[in-house]
Amino acid sequence: MKVNSISGLTCYVEDLARTGEFYQAIGFRRGKEEPDRVTFYVNWFFVTFIAQDREEDAELRKDAEASNKGAGLLLYIKVDSVEDFHRAVTSAGMEPAGEPQVRASGNREFVLRDPDGYKLVFFQKK
Repeated sequence: MKVNSISGLTCYVEDLARTGEFYQAIGFRRGKEEPDRVTFYVNWFFVTFIAQDREEDAELRKDAEASNKGAGLLLYIKVDSVEDFHRAVTSAGMEPAGEPQVRASGNREFVLRDPDGYKLVFFQKK
């Protein structure tokens, strides 16, 4: 059995417009848009955001409306300078969960939650 790559994620969100503004502000490239979803890219990796109130499948709708979206999931995003990126998001009015720190991996990183609470970890290689 062989896996070739991981291509992307799908996340349910409360407000597509707010989510779109957030991800554009942190440098993601806007891609395909439909009334109930929008896709963003960093290089080839995609994240598709779906309006949670548009999900018709009952089981998926239950997941979509969960209050603890992304619990246990961290999306790692590599940046050239974690300090510069931290300053930029703070200057843009965003509130990271603390200052950049060296973690067990040896990388410097900080966490920023998106408008729906998904955790984004911005890191700089050691």
